[in-house]
Amino acid sequence: MTRVLVVDDEPQLVRSLRITLRARGFEVHTATTGAEALAEAARAHPDVVLLDLGLPDMDGVDVVRGLRGWSDVPVIVLSGRSDSLDKVEALDAGADDYVTKPFDVDELLARTRAVSRRSAPPEARPVVRFGEVVVDLADRRVTRTGADDEPVRLTPTEWRLLEVLVRHPGRLVTQQQLLREVWGPAYGEETNYLRQYVAQLRRKLEPGADRPRHLLTEPGMGYRFQP
Repeated sequence: MTRVLVVDDEPQLVRSLRITLRARGFEVHTATTGAEALAEAARAHPDVVLLDLGLPDMDGVDVVRGLRGWSDVPVIVLSGRSDSLDKVEALDAGADDYVTKPFDVDELLARTRAVSRRSAPPEARPVVRFGEVVVDLADRRVTRTGADDEPVRLTPTEWRLLEVLVRHPGRLVTQQQLLREVWGPAYGEETNYLRQYVAQLRRKLEPGADRPRHLLTEPGMGYRFQP
């Protein structure tokens, strides 16, 4: 059973989410402050955290940073803040997704299922498949399924970019995170590199580069791999 930690100081929302999540088969834990959230996360070891940013004792971004000090648990931010700067700050701190209040419950459940699927160690899924493409993370090899499993030749930079994305299925990976992981800390603002290399990956891997199905752009924020 998937364990979800709901962190919010709005009693009605917490009650509603508890009822809805339990009805869908989730085990639910709750906290109303940042301190309680960190303590409950350490105690219950949730599979997913649903986190409000506006907590009474600390900002939710600080809770994300606190969690990331010792845990890779997926975090979905729930917030009434719709400014893109708030979203980028939360995602850069280590959140996996951002849902603006008010939200559709079915969409939230879908996002919760998506991020929980990546909570298993990457070693448990060394091969990633999408469309006709097979990505072997252990052998660092990409093939297209068919009679001869045709190899897809990627440059080292294309491979590293693809590897970062496919290791986080369903997760929004920010531009800054991709630039740091693929090119290094000195390239945090070179977003033109990302546009160029994502376009190259789409031409090689997507059935239609102009209408990508798997390597998706989140305008102004980053990219998402959708299996």
